Amino acid sequence: MDPSFRFDPDGSDDEAPAARRKPAAQSPWEFSSYAESVAEEHARRRTTSIDEKISQLRNGRGKPVLSDDDSESGSGEDDSDDEEVEGESGDDEDELEESEDEELEGSGDEEEEGEEEEEEEAEGSGDEEAGSEGEGEEEEGDEQREEEEEDAEEEEDKAKTLDPSKFFASSEGASFHANSFLELNLSRPLIRACEALGYQKPTPIQAACIPLALTGRDICGSAITGSGKTAAFSLPVLERLLFRPKRVPAIRVLILTPTRELAAQIHSMIEKLAQFTDIRCCLIVGGLSTKVQEVALRSMPDIVVATPGRIIDHVRNSLSVGLEDLAVVILDEADRLLELGFSAEIQELIRMCPKRRQTMLFSATMTEEIDELVKLSLNKPVRLEADPSLKRPATLTEEFVRIRRARESNQEAVLLALCLKTFKKNVIIFSGTKQSAHRLKIIFGLSGLKAAELHGNLTQAQRLEALELFKKQETDYLIATDIAARGIDIVGVRTVINFACPRDVKTYLHRVGRTARAGREGYAVTFVTDDDRSLLKAIAKKAGSQLKSRIVAEKPVADCAKLIEQLEGQISTIFREEREEREVRKAEMELAKAENMVAHKDDIYSRPKRTWFASEREKKLLAKAAKDSLDQGKSTSGVISAKQAEELRLNEKRRRENEKNLPRKKRRRLEAQREMLEDDEEDDEEAKEHNKGGKRANKGQSVVDVAYRKAKSMKAASKHGPGAGKGKNEKNARQHSEKAPTRQEEMHDLFQSDMSEWKQGRSLKKNNNFARKKAKNAFKSKSRYKRRK
Repeated sequence: MDPSFRFDPDGSDDEAPAARRKPAAQSPWEFSSYAESVAEEHARRRTTSIDEKISQLRNGRGKPVLSDDDSESGSGEDDSDDEEVEGESGDDEDELEESEDEELEGSGDEEEEGEEEEEEEAEGSGDEEAGSEGEGEEEEGDEQREEEEEDAEEEEDKAKTLDPSKFFASSEGASFHANSFLELNLSRPLIRACEALGYQKPTPIQAACIPLALTGRDICGSAITGSGKTAAFSLPVLERLLFRPKRVPAIRVLILTPTRELAAQIHSMIEKLAQFTDIRCCLIVGGLSTKVQEVALRSMPDIVVATPGRIIDHVRNSLSVGLEDLAVVILDEADRLLELGFSAEIQELIRMCPKRRQTMLFSATMTEEIDELVKLSLNKPVRLEADPSLKRPATLTEEFVRIRRARESNQEAVLLALCLKTFKKNVIIFSGTKQSAHRLKIIFGLSGLKAAELHGNLTQAQRLEALELFKKQETDYLIATDIAARGIDIVGVRTVINFACPRDVKTYLHRVGRTARAGREGYAVTFVTDDDRSLLKAIAKKAGSQLKSRIVAEKPVADCAKLIEQLEGQISTIFREEREEREVRKAEMELAKAENMVAHKDDIYSRPKRTWFASEREKKLLAKAAKDSLDQGKSTSGVISAKQAEELRLNEKRRRENEKNLPRKKRRRLEAQREMLEDDEEDDEEAKEHNKGGKRANKGQSVVDVAYRKAKSMKAASKHGPGAGKGKNEKNARQHSEKAPTRQEEMHDLFQSDMSEWKQGRSLKKNNNFARKKAKNAFKSKSRYKRRK
């Protein structure tokens, strides 16, 4: 008998494979069940959605001027570029060039900007080699000296901080490989849930983390984006909760995240993993009903997934809600939670938690600052780094689009042309501001593209619906700020476009990590202006990226710029309608508040007053401090964007105009104070350099400083006289000169001497005028006396 023969009792060859086919894997993320629908929200508020406004204007205007067919009839140069990016062509040397041509690998970083602008061509075909060999050697020597100084400073900082070997426990014995989840000693309900979700083999971070977490060890886990960190801490927590004392209900696990969407995603994931158990999970985030969350917390769920601000609010103001029985604390995206915006709230929560607990930290860019980790009261944590050599997914193709100064005003047109022609579906576009994201949403909608927006100006229902629509592929584009950059896992995201260049390597890695997840292919395109080039070089160097140049043809960009110019009137109309709706909505809220105060005054005042961890004013001050620290970090890198430079120029212009309107005395006082502050800063810097033992820079003194010191010395000599420098006075003068008074003291002494001379001259002048006046009066009285006589 033929060994390949198989007995089929029904005699049908088509139905048997279908019967043996495995059921489709469940989706771990569900965003639509957490809030009311957006349609109900708009009906309750009596407002219209942005999509309705766009559709009304499009129906009145007709079809957009620029269609997909028109954009595809562009230049053949850009068509070949699209084929290569989509993977249909194997020739990568025509339009996609290595970063050496555009100097994004770090070589040739010190070339002059003027020569770059003159010698670089639009297609990047020629290599730039500006400067002579001697200049290159001098630049290399300067770079080596700078690197040596930086290394010395890093060694000093490391010597001051704690020793990592004393803080972290040894990770020997941790294996980053497992063939199946059965090898990780998980219970059957969890194995069944993993099979239902389609998880077959543990990832390296899961294989290393789950056995150690089951023993109760503190863990600092780090792995590339899309490596399954959520399941890495969820599975061991669920396994431990299966053996909890069920007669004593309590909140035993607290999971903290920086964003609401990430919290909803983790909650949905835990619900799917615990679907065959009796473990209950609760979501506590802002934007949802506080009363519903209070009821859920009073029922004592086993796991609470929360954002820091809302959980602190409930612990302070909700009755019968506490964290006394907490056994596990998990910080997802821990590096963001330890930054300035969340650090105070995290410290407050850590203070409320019991000391005997298990703490786990996870992030793709885990912080290296041990001092920050010490604040979390970790007990000999184990550091687990899966794929430590890879900071970015290996299947990610990274590109950049050069935006020259002449085309900076057409950056929206470049993006629209790129989306109309090349990237047509499953695209996340990261914008720098909420206003920019909203404007791009309107432009895309009026141009006939299906897009959703995700930023902080939306309600929570609108934010969750945008994620749900994009996950179901009902929209092709998700235009978002950085709130979608961390942790959001949407299957099928093919392209990430950085419309606004990221400001640091962490932001870049988290943004591009939304694609090329779990071994899939992905593309990341970054828009780079002339002011952002050096910043992107540094980011690419730290991330180990090999950036390629993408050329966008001029004709589609010009057509899109013309289209956006035609749409400006409709864009302003939408903005005006939204502003009017906001004002009406605000007035209605004030009216409803006044009616409630009149109708239910006694009930409202009988309630206990709510206490807040931080008031609105404190939150604004904290956000400003975080922004200032971030700007200070940018300024130390020596790179600012064109927008920041324009803001600095306008602020300086406003300051000068305000000073012009001041009286002369106040203006001179401000100038003197500013000079004194600058001198104090220079003295402090010189003292620091002197204490470090480094060589001070030989800076030439200005003519003003030389003249000032010379005049001061001459005045001192004339004051003491020719024989004032002998004996004891000479010794005192020598000691005074050895003290080297600061510039502030010198300015004070000079001011006092000038004031004393001015007072003496004024008094002398007054006496002379009085004597002259007295003599004149005496003469008059004498003459009168003579006439009378």
